[in-house]
Amino acid sequence: MDMKIVLLLLSLGVFTSCGAKDYPATKEIVMQQRNIIELVNSNDVDGLRRALENGADVNTQDKNKRNLLLLATINKQETIAKLLVEKGADVNMQADNQDSPFLYAGASGQTELVRLYLANGARFDLFNRYNGTALIPACERGHVETVRLLVNTKDYPIDHVNRLGWTALMEAILLGNGTKKYQEIAQILKDGGANLQIPDHDGRTPLQHAQSLGFTEIAQILSK
Repeated sequence: MDMKIVLLLLSLGVFTSCGAKDYPATKEIVMQQRNIIELVNSNDVDGLRRALENGADVNTQDKNKRNLLLLATINKQETIAKLLVEKGADVNMQADNQDSPFLYAGASGQTELVRLYLANGARFDLFNRYNGTALIPACERGHVETVRLLVNTKDYPIDHVNRLGWTALMEAILLGNGTKKYQEIAQILKDGGANLQIPDHDGRTPLQHAQSLGFTEIAQILSK
C-alpha cells in the first residue's frame, strides 16, 4: 500500500497497529472516494474544501475514471472547479471515454472554465474519442466565444484533423446549419489563420461543402 495512504489512514485512526490487515484500509479508502465524489455532485463547496484540507485526493476518480474536476465540469459547477484547480486538480486527466476537464469544457462551451484550464496547464496533444481537440466540437455546437478564445490561444492546433477527416472548420460546416453563429465561427477561424483548403477524406474542401449545402454567407467568407 502507498505510504502516503498508510499515513493518512493512521491519522484517521483506521489502523490500530502496524500489523493491521489491508482490507479495512481499502474499504475506508473506497468510502472516502464515494464521499468526496458526492460532495462534488451535491455542489457542497464548504464540505469539499474541508475534505481537501484534511488530505482527500483532489484527483479522486469515479468508476468511469472521471476525476473530480471533470465531474464539476460536466455539472457546470464553476465555483467547485475553481476550488479544485486551486488545490492542484489535473485539468488533463482523461476518463475511460477520453474526456478530460479541458476537452469537455471546450466541447460544452464553458468559456470561463476553458480560460481557467488554459492558465493551469491544459495540453493540446491530448484528444477525445474522435481524436479531436476541444475546438472541433466547440465549432460543431456553435460555441462562438469558446471558439474565439481557443483560436486566439498561442500555438493552439486549429487545423488538427480528427478521425473523421475533418478540421474544426469542416465540422462547423458539415454539422452546423449555416446560421449567423456558424458564419461568425467561419470568420474567426479564417481570421485566426486556419487553412481553408484542407479537404475531407473524399477530397472536398470546406468551400465546396458550404456551396453544396447552400450556406452562401459562409461560402462568401471562405472565398474572399
